[in-house]
Amino acid sequence: MEIGLYSFGELTDYPSGPLMSPEQRLKDLIEEVELADQVGLDVFGIGEHHRADYLVSAPAVVLAAAAAKTKRIRLSSAVSVLSSDDPVRVFQQFSTLDLISGGRAEIMAGRGSFIESFPLFGFDLDDYDELFDEKLRMLIQLTKDEKVRWSGNHRASIDNRGVYPRPVQNPLPIWIAVGGTPQSVARAASLGLPMALAIIGGQPDNFVPLVNFYRQSSEESGFGRLPVSINSHGYIAETSQQAADESFPAYAHVMTKIGKERGWPPTSRRSFDSQINPTGAILVGSPQQVIDKMLREYELFEYNRFLMQMSVGTMPHAQIMKSIELYGAVVAPAVRKATT
Repeated sequence: MEIGLYSFGELTDYPSGPLMSPEQRLKDLIEEVELADQVGLDVFGIGEHHRADYLVSAPAVVLAAAAAKTKRIRLSSAVSVLSSDDPVRVFQQFSTLDLISGGRAEIMAGRGSFIESFPLFGFDLDDYDELFDEKLRMLIQLTKDEKVRWSGNHRASIDNRGVYPRPVQNPLPIWIAVGGTPQSVARAASLGLPMALAIIGGQPDNFVPLVNFYRQSSEESGFGRLPVSINSHGYIAETSQQAADESFPAYAHVMTKIGKERGWPPTSRRSFDSQINPTGAILVGSPQQVIDKMLREYELFEYNRFLMQMSVGTMPHAQIMKSIELYGAVVAPAVRKATT
């Protein structure tokens, strides 16, 4: 059982006051990773985005800075938007991170939930799925072979060229992040890759068939029972009321803004409260409430890893640090003990 965190390095201006400087937000983010390591969490993931309300466009750089401040925690992207990147450069960056961290790097590859990187790097959205599939297969080959022969439709061919540096871990771990489509789940299973399933809304129970489908498909593909990670939004405070009151304004601000782009209704306190109830997707509450919810989802999925996004919108740094402390010192030990 691995328990950890992930962050998109959000940079929003509400409700904690004026927009924080990028320098301060990065400083805070590194301190969050450092504290997660100190309180015994297992993994910290940092996501890639290319828009003004998220700070991190180069996860490997931020993770390398965190590597210098930590000792044992695994360092992952969450996710690397592989469709609009070059698999060779992604491999080289995370191989370098693996060397810096002494073998603690991971790549969590995904198609991303936003599209800004496609026009930014000159890719056609009509090739959305084909780009990801081709580049993912190339990345897998790079982790296995020091010298590579490659030919595809969306990148220049490679003719028996070495790709360096090589990582400490052999092979460098790759997780595939999925948002809940059967096609993505089937691809992860057919390639023998562990799956990180994002459950950020609705009822977790509705995702059980997807996890069962993934495990059945991986067995049929000859890979046996592969690891599953559940990735969800969350926040912890001393009491349930405190946790909800502190986290709602920032959460609602971000989700309402994204909702305007995608045609969703504004996020109300009523809808938020329905998601933080015992059967909802968001893990906001007291330590015991979060423990109970994680154990309920363990009964549903028998997950190997649980990652919490904390927070969805920028919150006061001291509040996030306290939440991480409660997560590592109280929640994680109880969940590990109950699932051992």
